[in-house]
Amino acid sequence: MAKKASKKKQYWLFKSEPNSYSIDDLEKDKNQTTCWDGVRNYQARNLLRDDIKVGDQVFFYHSNAKPMAIVGTAEVVKAGYPDHTAFDKNDHHYDEKSDPENPRWYMVDIKLIQKFEKPVTREELKAEEKIADMMLLQRGSRLSVQPVTAAHWKHIHKLAGAKA
Repeated sequence: MAKKASKKKQYWLFKSEPNSYSIDDLEKDKNQTTCWDGVRNYQARNLLRDDIKVGDQVFFYHSNAKPMAIVGTAEVVKAGYPDHTAFDKNDHHYDEKSDPENPRWYMVDIKLIQKFEKPVTREELKAEEKIADMMLLQRGSRLSVQPVTAAHWKHIHKLAGAKA
């Protein structure tokens, strides 16, 4: 009987504004787990719905902050499922066109792996030739959920002085 091929682990970068939800908020959570909700971009939604799987690893990136930086890592613990905040009229992520029978928006759950002692700032990332082609560093790249290569994953951990 042929052995089923195992899925290769993938790497991602999730952006969050720390005044909205920070790595410190995730760290304070009793289970250090959260749903990654509120994504309202179709390309990012497709990644959350179709590509991001349990066991994938995530860089937690503080955007719209001083300094902007990769501040730690998390692991996906629940694959894409409908984002319930789209159906809640009292939630600021509410989308009146989203239908629970045919959901428009998706989310995943992540669990904290580590908070970096030394965050890796955007300026530090831009100075690294080995990661110059990283999506985060491309002009006009604003996607809040984006893929990261295994090589970039390892290199950024070295910059952070953290174990990959």
